[in-house]
Amino acid sequence: MRVSSFDPDSSKSSRFELPFTIAIDGPAGAGKGTLARRLADHYRLNLLDTGLTYRAVAHALIRHALPLDNVSAAETAARQVNLAKLDRAVLSAHAVGEAASKVAVYPTVRRILVEKQRDFAKTPPGAVLDGRDIGTVVCPDADIKLYVTASAQVRAQRRLAEIESIGGTANFAEILADIMRRDERDMGRADSPLKPAADAHLLDTSEMAIEAAFLAAKAIIDDALAKRDKA
Repeated sequence: MRVSSFDPDSSKSSRFELPFTIAIDGPAGAGKGTLARRLADHYRLNLLDTGLTYRAVAHALIRHALPLDNVSAAETAARQVNLAKLDRAVLSAHAVGEAASKVAVYPTVRRILVEKQRDFAKTPPGAVLDGRDIGTVVCPDADIKLYVTASAQVRAQRRLAEIESIGGTANFAEILADIMRRDERDMGRADSPLKPAADAHLLDTSEMAIEAAFLAAKAIIDDALAKRDKA
């Protein structure tokens, strides 16, 4: 399954005359990926999970048995990332995610991938991008910015349920510790830390099902579109 819905030659029907960008940020497990897919389908926009671009870099290093602290190799891998060929099934592995959070701290790697992400966002009819720094760094002028969050405990419980739903086993305390470590890395890094944009709309999904989150986000977007159409 590809994470990106991206075909520059497609005749995708859309209400948008100019590229329309929806930026969705937030910590792992808050539900932003599912929300991004729902919104992209509803508004017929391209879709990109930017976290998978960093996972693609990490996966390339792992596949070639290169150390994660080899910045030059990480830069080369970043330049070779093809946004149209991001394979979620391969890149969603836990080990790849752990490695991705380490290579994502390199400023040069981030700059390379950010440029790719920005080009994606500019492609008609526009895009929904989800990640950690979309509204603050990648697309600071996005038409809509959402910051989707949930408590670490809720996110850990969701991850545990996800693992168990496919027949796996895991320890809640270990999952929670892993999520908290990742949050600390993402929020504490010097380059493009995870934080809500000043003009982002906050959606706390701790006690919110995906349908409720979708309807809340849709109301925000539709209100902005209505105001734009009247301008």
